[in-house]
Amino acid sequence: MILTTILVIILLSAYIWAMYNNIPQHVVDPFTNHHAPFNLYRNVLLPDLGSVLLIYLSYLFVNFYIITPFLTRKKEIVTRSIHRLYLWLFVKVVILFILIGAGIDAALYYKHEWQPWNPRDLAGAYLAVLLGFAIFALYIGIREAVIYAIKKAAGKSAYWTLICNHFTGFSVIFITVPFFAAAFHLIHDGSLIAAYFSFVIPAFLVYMVNTYWIFPLKGDLSFFRVSILFRLLVSCFLCTIPFVLFPFHEGLSFAFLSCWLLQLFIVTPITWLLYQLRKDKILQLKGVETALAKSSTDILFLRSQINPHFLFNALNTLYSSALQENAEKTASGIQQLGDMMRFMLAENMKDFIPLEQEIEYLKNFISLQKMRTESSPDIVIEDSIKEQKCLRQIAPMLLIPFVENAFKHGIRLDKKSWIKIRLECPAKEIVFEVRNSKHTKQDTDPEKERTGIGNKNVLERLKLIYPGRYRLSVTDIGDEYVVSLIIRLLN
Repeated sequence: MILTTILVIILLSAYIWAMYNNIPQHVVDPFTNHHAPFNLYRNVLLPDLGSVLLIYLSYLFVNFYIITPFLTRKKEIVTRSIHRLYLWLFVKVVILFILIGAGIDAALYYKHEWQPWNPRDLAGAYLAVLLGFAIFALYIGIREAVIYAIKKAAGKSAYWTLICNHFTGFSVIFITVPFFAAAFHLIHDGSLIAAYFSFVIPAFLVYMVNTYWIFPLKGDLSFFRVSILFRLLVSCFLCTIPFVLFPFHEGLSFAFLSCWLLQLFIVTPITWLLYQLRKDKILQLKGVETALAKSSTDILFLRSQINPHFLFNALNTLYSSALQENAEKTASGIQQLGDMMRFMLAENMKDFIPLEQEIEYLKNFISLQKMRTESSPDIVIEDSIKEQKCLRQIAPMLLIPFVENAFKHGIRLDKKSWIKIRLECPAKEIVFEVRNSKHTKQDTDPEKERTGIGNKNVLERLKLIYPGRYRLSVTDIGDEYVVSLIIRLLN
């Protein structure tokens, strides 16, 4: 919107300045040749300025009174009323379409008043408006997709917003400068225009890549480290590619090489100095985002915990009572529950734990559930956990929530039910799968209203801890749910 406003102001200012300094003869000649009266305001200024203002005001109206209310109400409205919302949107767009088309046609009529009105002018006006609407709809779609992606970037939304703000700020300056020069006819040398477009774009790309990728990754390492130097060479080369898109008729290879070296030895040191000025803010923003997301996860864990002293005192009392009553199975269950709670209170606060500890928790949990369901012959619980090969590190409490959900939603004591759990560790991977039968919880079920850590929280942690290195799928295949998780490890 800022860019559009700036361009409109430049366009109107340049147009008024040009008209009052020298009216182009080709504008007056058609009226003179056809012996029609000519008026600067009626036949030139009002049609041209009116068309620009009509399009600009329509743009503001669409943004403030159509798009924004529609997107806001769409999130709040109930499903059965969504059709009314779309219908009202369609009606407003059609009305605006008719008004803009009619306005442009009227402007064309006064601008060409020396000739009779032609219906093809009206058709051409509406075709131009339709094309403008299509381009604007494409822009809105891309904009909303970017906004949605940023909001869904768990723990990095503010960081990606900062990057997008840099891109949009650059776009405003990059487009405004040549537009201003062209509107006021300040530059007539084509080589200067080509140099501007071919150098500014690579320089900005180098700045963005260095600032938000290479320099933060570099840390305290030397620039002459092979990995850092290689990234700088490749990034400068790739960012210089737009340079070849512009028409240099001779010496293209030399010009390209010169631009590449300029990016490497001039632009890169400048971007390093600029990065030093904003280094703390960039690194802090990245660190704070990750820390906040991790804190949110930790809070969810903490909320699920009860006073540990009370818990373990109660468990020890129950364990002693069960042994005195020769209830060995009950005592074993209490001991397993105690081990599980110790794990939750201690290990889940660590960043990574040995996978065998997570497996031990899983086995204790499964064992307790088997005790609860062993009286029902229609319930099958199978687990295939190959722990011998799973000598890896893993973030705690990543696998357990899926098993908890399987028992919560997949077991009915009065119906045929099954749960199948599989864990394997092929080379540099952890493959985990949970299958469970589907049942609707009864109103009297005490687990109906309870929620565990939840798949959503696990997904957020996966995005933070294993970005781009996991694949999670939840599939509904008729009578059962299948959760499949594959984590690719770095070593």
